[in-house]
Amino acid sequence: MDVAGWIWTATLVGLGVILIFDLMIVARRPHEPSVKESTIWVTVYVGLAVLFGLFVLSRWGGTYAGEFYAGWLTEYSLSVDNLFVFVIILSRFKVPRQYQQKVLLIGIVLALVMRGGFIAVGAAAISRFSWVFYIFSVFLIYTAVKLATQGESDQEDFKENALIRWSRRVLPMTERYQESRLTSRDARGRLRMTPMIVVLIAIGTTDLIFALDSIPAIFGLTSAPYLVFTANVFALMGLRQLYFLIGGLLDRLVYLSIGLSVVLGFIGVKLFLEALADNSLPFINGGEHVEWAPHIGIGLSLSVIIGTLAITTAASLVKSKRDARAATVEPDKTTNAS
Repeated sequence: MDVAGWIWTATLVGLGVILIFDLMIVARRPHEPSVKESTIWVTVYVGLAVLFGLFVLSRWGGTYAGEFYAGWLTEYSLSVDNLFVFVIILSRFKVPRQYQQKVLLIGIVLALVMRGGFIAVGAAAISRFSWVFYIFSVFLIYTAVKLATQGESDQEDFKENALIRWSRRVLPMTERYQESRLTSRDARGRLRMTPMIVVLIAIGTTDLIFALDSIPAIFGLTSAPYLVFTANVFALMGLRQLYFLIGGLLDRLVYLSIGLSVVLGFIGVKLFLEALADNSLPFINGGEHVEWAPHIGIGLSLSVIIGTLAITTAASLVKSKRDARAATVEPDKTTNAS
């Protein structure tokens, strides 16, 4: 995929302007977005991603457009799964709702920076060493198995890592939040950190862990750095508003982890087959390409991703509705029995 320098520049400038505009809105008026406001922004960001895919279609063709849409849907689904942990972190640290926007936006910027670095490293490694696909495929299959076998308690668990514990112990910290500020001065004029800095450390380290899952997944769908980067950016844009839009509904997506495990497992197998087709490792098939390894096209990949996510979402909503109905019937039986 040949991407001219001016296209890269225009894309980076355009996305940067959107992020700056988003940051200005949060800084000017910290508040908890309403459902209407969140719905409008999420719709706008999803619409921008769809339009960008059409731009890719018109300039580079249907194959690359399909790769972008498949990558964007996968990364977007992983981002929704990440919201589970964000909800837990912000709840655990008791961040006031009106200041959560700033935390989420800074966390998204940190995620973009981290993923940008991983994309650069991954693209360089893939261009020089085709066997990297073996590593990516094994990692994705391992992650898929872990997602499929984890219990609900594991999903809802959040443990403070060493960096968070160190920051609590070493940094001079105020007892309470000072609005959304990261620093404050005490009565003696000494500079102190607010608990918000610890929240950002928690969000940032979580972003780092999520990037380790998402980058191999997107490289399993496209090897074009431009599409890898833009799919990640569009998946993260609007995540802040999506948090407020479906934050209370996340617990209803009970089968999301299973759906993601199927998607990641499928991409892992796809990567492994591609690694076999381009094999250069001497201890596999004598260092020769494996001719019988089938190629999974982007059309099939996109169908599997959309179908899996649609089925798991629908099944989750049905189960949640049944559980809610059973929860209302049970108290009635108890009341009648008494």
